[in-house]
Amino acid sequence: MKNIIFFLLISPFISHCQEYVDVLKLGYSYSNKAKFKGIDESTTIKSYNASITFPIKLTSKYAFLTGIDFSSNDLLLSPNYNQSTILYNTLLKIGLATTYSDKWSSTFVLLPKIASDYKNISGNDFNFGVYAIAKLKKNKNFKYRFGFYASTEAFGIFATPIIGAYYLSPNNRFEIDASLPISANVNYKFGKYAIGFDYFGIGRSYNISQETAIAVYIDQRPIEISSYFQYNILEENILLRAKVGYSNNTYEVYEQGDSLDFRISAFSFGDNRTQLNPVILGSVFFKLEAIYRIHFKEKNKDSQI
Repeated sequence: MKNIIFFLLISPFISHCQEYVDVLKLGYSYSNKAKFKGIDESTTIKSYNASITFPIKLTSKYAFLTGIDFSSNDLLLSPNYNQSTILYNTLLKIGLATTYSDKWSSTFVLLPKIASDYKNISGNDFNFGVYAIAKLKKNKNFKYRFGFYASTEAFGIFATPIIGAYYLSPNNRFEIDASLPISANVNYKFGKYAIGFDYFGIGRSYNISQETAIAVYIDQRPIEISSYFQYNILEENILLRAKVGYSNNTYEVYEQGDSLDFRISAFSFGDNRTQLNPVILGSVFFKLEAIYRIHFKEKNKDSQI
């Protein structure tokens, strides 16, 4: 326990080079009347997510990473279905963070997961991912990162390179945190408040059994862009966010076994699949988030704009 507490307070290993780790993240989003293309019908989309990250210090150079992510999406996949479908995703994080020098460090994480409606769990519900990132510290305010993410999905293999950076202004008020094409966050702090912009765009798939006579899966490819207002509590250890944004609500239904060759980032190869539900169009969404964050070093309380 002593090593765990010590690591959470001072170690620089975790969370993509930032000077903090988000130990707990909770979120709820709601989208009203996401329309079906070519049909005078729509669906609401309700989503929940929770993420726990638990690092353990092993030595001065190594740290064991563990945690779990859970999410659910409740929506009507087609006007022809009798009821809405709840899509669940549970992902386990198991990895190692390594510091090589004052400038270089890396993170490697294995990501086994179960993604389905959780009605009749089988081998088709299980998938496996891997995340690897290298980080180069340019100076105390700017750090590069590059790596890749890959996973098995119901539609085949998905992979994407990751290129990004982290920047914190000398006065600790302006922050950029980008791991493109997966996520990006830009914000500016003033006192206990902050305003920001963020982006999220990584796909996943779900095995489904309860809605149709044949076994099907969902190919979800969200692209979410939002702005937010943030309130900081307890020296920025607790962050409360209210968001409004636009989401490309892609929930495509395909028969199990109807796959593509592979997908790299947003580009699909060998995709001759037949979609079984109408296209769900993009819509405005509202989201509430709560984050418990632990900082690694004391902030400069005398900083000015």
